[in-house]
Amino acid sequence: MQLFKRDVKMISPEEALPGRERPAFDVPERHEVLGTPLEPPFPEGIETAVFALGCFWGAERLFWLMPGVYTTAVGYAGGLTPNPTYEEVCSGRTGHAEAVLVAFDPKKVSYESLLKTFFEEHDPTQGMRQGNDVGTQYRSAIYYANEEQRRVAEMVRDEYNRALEAAGKKPITTEIVPAGPFYYAEDYHQQYLHKVPNGYCGLKGTGVACTIPEGARS
Repeated sequence: MQLFKRDVKMISPEEALPGRERPAFDVPERHEVLGTPLEPPFPEGIETAVFALGCFWGAERLFWLMPGVYTTAVGYAGGLTPNPTYEEVCSGRTGHAEAVLVAFDPKKVSYESLLKTFFEEHDPTQGMRQGNDVGTQYRSAIYYANEEQRRVAEMVRDEYNRALEAAGKKPITTEIVPAGPFYYAEDYHQQYLHKVPNGYCGLKGTGVACTIPEGARS
């Protein structure tokens, strides 16, 4: 059980790895499932959202399966080290979370629907871990692109927190902060569970439904 005794505190800027000015690898041109570009510019009307909910392999699949999602990509967000590698993120010395970029058509799928999937498909009460995956890179986070996303995310979080409390669960630990740089992960991580259908996915929800409050609807 030493796994759960790891130091999972966020690092300070002074402790962070220096990273690099440019990415250490190329980003694939196309999504393995959707056939769309992984990097912007995206078509007019496409919006983006960034979520962290544990190991990004299973998290990405949740979103590419949703109708109205234009593309998805896995990467690193919310930390300090520019252009990190997977090994650096796993060291706990970048401050980044494993994250998913979701580019979506709001006329076909709402941001609220993305939030519902986010909250229901992982356990947002676990702090710096998700199941057996322990470390700051596995924390739950929403990185909002604008003030409307922030408003909606906070309303949905608060409503879901009440539902979890009523079900006897712990409080939500999800951080909701402005989106900073999104650093794409290595090629082999992109759409991993399409390439390796029986690959690892440690995500598990609480079993509590996430209801979207009326005031959060667009």
